[in-house]
Amino acid sequence: MKDIAKRFERNPLLSPQDLTPSAKGLEITSLLNPGVFRFKEKIWLIVRVAERPKQVAGVISFPVLTQTGATEIIEINTSDPDLDARDPRVITYKGVDYLTTLSHLRLLCSDDGYSFYEPENYPLLVGEGILETFGIEDCRVSKIEQIYYLTFTAVSDNGVGVGLRTTTDWINFQSHGMILPPHNKDCAIFEEKIEGLYYALHRPSSVEIGGNFIWIASSPDGIHWGNHKCIIKTRKGFWDSKRVGAGAAPIKTKEGWLEIYHGANAENQYCLGAFLMDLKDPTKVIARTEAPIMVPTATYELTGFFGNVVFTNGHILEPDGDTITIYYGASDEVVCGAQFSIKAIFLLLK
Repeated sequence: MKDIAKRFERNPLLSPQDLTPSAKGLEITSLLNPGVFRFKEKIWLIVRVAERPKQVAGVISFPVLTQTGATEIIEINTSDPDLDARDPRVITYKGVDYLTTLSHLRLLCSDDGYSFYEPENYPLLVGEGILETFGIEDCRVSKIEQIYYLTFTAVSDNGVGVGLRTTTDWINFQSHGMILPPHNKDCAIFEEKIEGLYYALHRPSSVEIGGNFIWIASSPDGIHWGNHKCIIKTRKGFWDSKRVGAGAAPIKTKEGWLEIYHGANAENQYCLGAFLMDLKDPTKVIARTEAPIMVPTATYELTGFFGNVVFTNGHILEPDGDTITIYYGASDEVVCGAQFSIKAIFLLLK
């Protein structure tokens, strides 16, 4: 299936071997789904870095954080009858789910949007407290009135929810705890207030009634959220039949708020699509693409830690007002770049 993405010739831009593990004894297995922002005349990525101990035959080992922030390594024999390790991302042991890797968030910057490096004196963002013991993942960045809002997936054995931290300088951060409780993720805050209110897209989940749908909420302060409404559902027989979730903050256009989102089918193929919301009332969806705007087709998108995946939660709107540069995770292992034309996306909206 042909898509409208113009992939960077330099892809992948970042691979696990390009960064150093955060601690001795760990190895980086994947770089995933960066948030993207401009700061100090550079393009910055806040990349999810997934780590685990080097694996040895007959044993599965993985790290978790204690409540005090220390890293604990759990080891389980692969022959243990209480172990279910069929999914490379999540294992179940004695009825309890664990992640096979522990993720933190790491800052990288670039002068040209292609070559990224770790700047000095900027901290790693790691899990903190009882609600982040399995790590923090997939950060989205929104800038509102000189404050950067970082929404991310907070994971622990209590469940998966949305955490929030804010900063103005990317060195000092204020934690606001979990703003949307389990099960919830894929939270992207609009970069402009509408009628005095903050708005955010998010994705609560249900395994019984309902599904993995995109919702919208509003807030008086960017921290406390209410007036939740479901606006985008999965579509039977389509590429987004199993789950949908928001990408980065919506882009304001003359026609409405444009959102690039991900969708997956029953075979766990992740593609990208788009939908358009009303400028004055973003709870109203005006149009949506039927065909995906990006499909995993390149080798680095088809094979990897978890193949057949393109997933974005970060982009830059270029000065021409039409070009969107997205940075995306491919096959849950490497970070890549691609560009879209807003005009071309609008031609696919129905």
